[in-house]
This record gives sequence, structure tokens and C-alpha cells, in this order.
Amino acid sequence: MFRSDGWGWRARIGLLVPQADICPEAEFGAMAPEGVSIHATRVRFPEMPKEGTIPLAGASALSAYLEPPLLDDAAELMASAPMHAIALCFTNTSFLGSVAADRALVARLERRTGGVPLIVTCLSALAGLTALGARRLAFINPPWVEPSITMAGASYFAGAGLEIVLAESVDMPRIQGDVQPGRLYEWARAHVPASADAVFIGGNGFRAVGAIEALEEDLGRPVLSANQVLLWHGLHLAGTKARVVGYGRLFDVALPH
Repeated sequence: MFRSDGWGWRARIGLLVPQADICPEAEFGAMAPEGVSIHATRVRFPEMPKEGTIPLAGASALSAYLEPPLLDDAAELMASAPMHAIALCFTNTSFLGSVAADRALVARLERRTGGVPLIVTCLSALAGLTALGARRLAFINPPWVEPSITMAGASYFAGAGLEIVLAESVDMPRIQGDVQPGRLYEWARAHVPASADAVFIGGNGFRAVGAIEALEEDLGRPVLSANQVLLWHGLHLAGTKARVVGYGRLFDVALPH
């Protein structure tokens, strides 16, 4: 009898990931349905250590990550695999600019991907919030992001027409391995205001997908996370209707035109 060999016969999704971050692969792998394979490549980000406490990520380090040619080269190499979609897994780089800047970055990288669509977290999050009809957003960021970047994130989403009812970096240790979904669940339950239509948890290196279902049950509204919105978007671009169960209401709605 033949066994599954992990081949992506439904969809193959590529990830561009900062060098020491293993969270995107772990979360995508947990959520991906049968027949969907996940493939990652590393992009150098010297501010991320091999282990231990993550330093606060400032604007200069985030900006340097987006500068050519490393990110562009990685996108081209990943597209040669070949992939159905490629996801840039670094939420907070979006907050250096605006939606228009994100779209310009996508256009720049797609010039190297040979027709393979490239997606970024915050544009995917906006598509998801639109599909869900959400207008009032509670935005939660990882503890290793500077408050100024989190406030810039609030401005990014407000500039896209959303009302921001919460924008905070979670008060947790900055040791990535110690950030458990249970601690995020407790923090979100205590801080998300009743006025929020939806919650977005930023940070592709921030373990969050394990808490989505429980938070949606207890908060009574959709909960989105960085890696979740990218997988949702990528599956639609790949043209597969494979079901994802247990990781949020988002997977029950279609990608808006």
C-alpha cells in the first residue's frame, strides 16, 4: 500500500523567512490540508539571534531587510521550485510605509518570480478583514516589536479605512520559545475590547494559530493571525478548495475580488 509522501499535488506554497525564525514553517505545516506542501528559504536578518531573547526590532533593521538584492534573489530562487504562491513572512516590515508601499514591494518582487504570485502578510490581512466584513480592529503585536512600530501598524490599518480600537505589543517575555499560545490566549481575552469586530495578531514569528479557535469561541468574533492569513490567501491563489478546519472562520470565506 502506498503512503503519503508529502507531495504538494494540490498546492505548493513557498515562504521567505528571516534566517532564525522557524515559526512560519511550523504554523503553516500545522494548518496545511492534505496535498498542500510548504517550502521555505532563509533571508539574512542579522538582528535575529540563533536563540534566546529577541532584541526590539526597530525601523532601521526592518528597512534593511527589504533592501535589494537578498530578498529579491530569494524570491527568484523560490519561484524556480516551482510554487503556486510565495509568501513574505515578516509582518512588521509593512509598517514602515503604507498599503501603496506594500503593493510596490509586491510588484518589485514579482518581477523576479516569473509569474508566481507573491503575497505579504498585511495585504492578506486586509483582504481577510474585507471578506469578513470587519471594520473595527483590535491589533496585537509580538513583545519584541518596538511600540513605535506597533503604532505605525495602527496607522497602516487606519490608512486602509479601518477603525483601530486596540493597538498593543503583548506584555510577555521576548524569548521566542517562551511565548506559548496559552499565554497569548489569556492576554487577548483580558485586553481585546468588546467594540472590536475582529482581531489581527501580527508577527510571523509569534506563535498564535494554536489559540485562534479558542479565542474565536470566547471572544465571539473572527481572529486572524499573520501566518493564517497568508495560508488562506495562498490557497485561494493556488485554486484549491481544500478545507482547513480548526484555525478560524477566515477559512470559511472567499478571497474578495
